[in-house]
Amino acid sequence: MVIEPHKRSQVMPLPVVLISTIDKKGVRNLAPWSCVMPILRPLDEIAIASWIKRDTLNNIRETEEFVINIPTADMIEAVKISSQNFPPDVDEFEKAGLKSHISKKVNAPGVEDCLAWAECKLIEEISRKNYSLIISKVLHLEENDSYFNNKGEFDYEKAKPLLIYKMRFSYPVNVSNVMNLSI
Repeated sequence: MVIEPHKRSQVMPLPVVLISTIDKKGVRNLAPWSCVMPILRPLDEIAIASWIKRDTLNNIRETEEFVINIPTADMIEAVKISSQNFPPDVDEFEKAGLKSHISKKVNAPGVEDCLAWAECKLIEEISRKNYSLIISKVLHLEENDSYFNNKGEFDYEKAKPLLIYKMRFSYPVNVSNVMNLSI
């Protein structure tokens, strides 16, 4: 079956993250993202792609900070709520029923109960007609200890990292084939 190139999420599973920001007035913003890419191991840089008209992008431009939060499948309803287009003066954490995770290196809050948090600082914005590519430096990276078993191994079945595949939210249901990749 041939698929149009712009429908790549039909064949490429993408991670779902929540990007959290705070504006200069202290209003918390939250939005789901799937266009997220670490830039080469072992660099401490991550890129996100954004449509031009997003409050999240405006906040990143204004404060040069944001947090990439890795939600679980159990957070799907909050993720859906955060995908709505609220006015810029609305606290989207409150709308989604989510609590803040205190950040260590940036003013933007993280989202409590996520699998991990990457606190980021804007390095560069590459603008195109309809979108921008945001390149950022990870200042602080933290994992949630509650998603590790008593051997210190990440528990995929408990965590259920959220993906988008074929334009639907999903998560790996059978993780018995997860392999340890040493690099």
